[in-house]
Amino acid sequence: MTEEEKNAADTPEVEAEDAAQDAAPEQPEQSEEPALEATPEDRIAELEAELAAANDRMLRLMAETENIRRRTEREREDTLRFAASGLAKDLLNVADNLHRALAAVPEELRAGDEAAKNFVVGVEMTEKELLAGFEKHGIQQILPLGEKFDYEKHQAMFELENTGKPAGTVVEMMQPGYIMHERLLRPAMVGVAKGSSDESPDDVEHVDTTA
Repeated sequence: MTEEEKNAADTPEVEAEDAAQDAAPEQPEQSEEPALEATPEDRIAELEAELAAANDRMLRLMAETENIRRRTEREREDTLRFAASGLAKDLLNVADNLHRALAAVPEELRAGDEAAKNFVVGVEMTEKELLAGFEKHGIQQILPLGEKFDYEKHQAMFELENTGKPAGTVVEMMQPGYIMHERLLRPAMVGVAKGSSDESPDDVEHVDTTA
């Protein structure tokens, strides 16, 4: 076999070795620096940080739970306190009609006919029982005669001059108002002493009007 034939026979093996070397992935250079191991103090500090974060999350969750409990309890109490507000509003007209009926009876009729007298007494007792039932459920009348006008408890129907009262004083009442606990069921309809335009009542107390 000649020299040229030997070289031709060895060429495929050399090419195969070169191809294998090209296909092999390059190995990353190994760092000569050794990895630093955490000291016990570092591990303790890490655990303390994790514990503090867990305690903080727990405290926030407890506070949120307490706020929800208080809000739910307050809403439940309001529901119980004002559950009868709708019925109470419907009964206000009944109380008004009883009062008007008594006011329409002349004094001579009260003192004269026995049957009429008994009828008036019956109406008076009915009105008294109705108002007592109102008070039992936290409903009170607003009777503002002589008081300073309150924009949130009273509704001014007219103004009167020369009343001898300070401006803004309630001098007449057309219809009493009613309040249930701290919520206004109906404002009192009143007449107010008239004053100059720069005079206005003050010291108005806030009343919840969402009933």
